[in-house]
Amino acid sequence: MTGDAIIQVRGLRNQFGAQVVHQDLNLDLLRGEVLGVVGGSGTGKSVLLRCILGLRRANAGTVRVFGKELLALPAERRWQLERRFGVLYQRGALFSSLTVSENIALPLIEHAGLDRSAAEALARVKLALVGLPANAGDKYPTELSGGMVKRAALGRALALDPDILFLDEPTAGLDPIGAAAFDQLIRTLRDALGLSVFLVTHDLDSLYSLCDRVAVLAQKHVLVADRLEVVAANEDPWVREYFHGPRGRAAEQAAMRAPGSP
Repeated sequence: MTGDAIIQVRGLRNQFGAQVVHQDLNLDLLRGEVLGVVGGSGTGKSVLLRCILGLRRANAGTVRVFGKELLALPAERRWQLERRFGVLYQRGALFSSLTVSENIALPLIEHAGLDRSAAEALARVKLALVGLPANAGDKYPTELSGGMVKRAALGRALALDPDILFLDEPTAGLDPIGAAAFDQLIRTLRDALGLSVFLVTHDLDSLYSLCDRVAVLAQKHVLVADRLEVVAANEDPWVREYFHGPRGRAAEQAAMRAPGSP
């Protein structure tokens, strides 16, 4: 990590009718880091993600990406910045009527202006990058296992060579072995491609094995954002229950046994 913030959220307020989800929320994503974002149900993890991506305008506050306030930019400049985002949605969100290669090629055709043959050639490169065999490109999403769907969706997220990778519950629904392999893939890609990763997750194993810092959403704001050992020492009741319950202790012990963990 170089330490400079490429995403800066300041004074964010999100409200739906009388329900205030976020109030005076502040958070940074540092260049080159994997930031894990956790919180209980209803703390607005997905709402925060949508605000950062420019899919929702907050009721108050600012979101700056690469020093620019995304929603204040002219359409062309905003589009140029958004091309530097890669997004993996919780259930993959692949187009079921397209093959895997066609799913990955689509943003290359639509946003990079490549012809179909060039886009599909690059799609094969992305398939290899995420650890899928070449023949997976000819399959439809319904023909893939859950882990392969995640990798295919990751390949599409990487299609335009983004600087920031947004992951929304990427290991949800995977068995422990598949989830661990996916976490290792993300770490390898971060190191190889110089990515910065914004990870929304509830997976304690991912937090311990992958994340440089962890941010906890609670009480309508970011309660703490720091190295995991600092976060786990916080006295907040939810934090204590989350990190020091049986699953938290098991994840910590597994991380201590694994080589190369943060």
